[in-house]
Amino acid sequence: MRLSGLVILALQDPATASTSGSSVELIDLIVRASVTSKIVLAILLLFSATSWAIIVYKTRHLARARKQNAIFLTVFRKSSRFSEVQASCANLPFSPLVGLFQSGYAELTAQMRTQAERPVEGGGRPTLRSLEAVDRALLRASTTEIARLEHRVAFLATTASITPYIGLFGTVWGIMTAFQQIAGAGSTSLGVVGPPIAEALLATAMGLFAAIPAVYFYNHLTSHVKAFANEMEDFSLEFLTIAERNFT
Repeated sequence: MRLSGLVILALQDPATASTSGSSVELIDLIVRASVTSKIVLAILLLFSATSWAIIVYKTRHLARARKQNAIFLTVFRKSSRFSEVQASCANLPFSPLVGLFQSGYAELTAQMRTQAERPVEGGGRPTLRSLEAVDRALLRASTTEIARLEHRVAFLATTASITPYIGLFGTVWGIMTAFQQIAGAGSTSLGVVGPPIAEALLATAMGLFAAIPAVYFYNHLTSHVKAFANEMEDFSLEFLTIAERNFT
């Protein structure tokens, strides 16, 4: 029986055995860590989990917004009247261009209604009183839509900037504890020095694990928001051009 056990161990895949051993050692380090180290690791894990949830949510949200923007622009440019475009806006809730259009259309309609309520000299059709007011309405809507697109993205920047320092704090605290243990043991052998130092460095590793994806996806999502802002600016100019051509 003992011989068969030795044979099984000899035939075991070295890579699998190494991976399993590393996982066990990592879990053992976490279990044997001090209370302060466990609190630091828990905070870093919370930051990391929240960041990944935001990354997944915002990636899906921006993808939907991009798709619905394309649909809205197709409808907008094919329609002959703004009322036709307004009817299709309810089906495109993720498109920031819809918010811009509805704000500009509301201001346009309000001015037309005011003109219709007052008699126009010569019996002419109502005209746009202030193109600048429509421009301001579009600008306000653009600010609102950009803020909606950027919602929660700032947390990634916070994670990227603060988690390395939290990890560094955990490492410094762990090294201080390690030196105390070494002094108490009265030995500098690898078996005494290795585990507490490894436990201390685990906090730095966890801090980097939380920070690196946050930095990448913060820049990635921010670049997409800037692209949406440029698209909204182009649409505002297009809307104003049409309004000036047809209502002034």
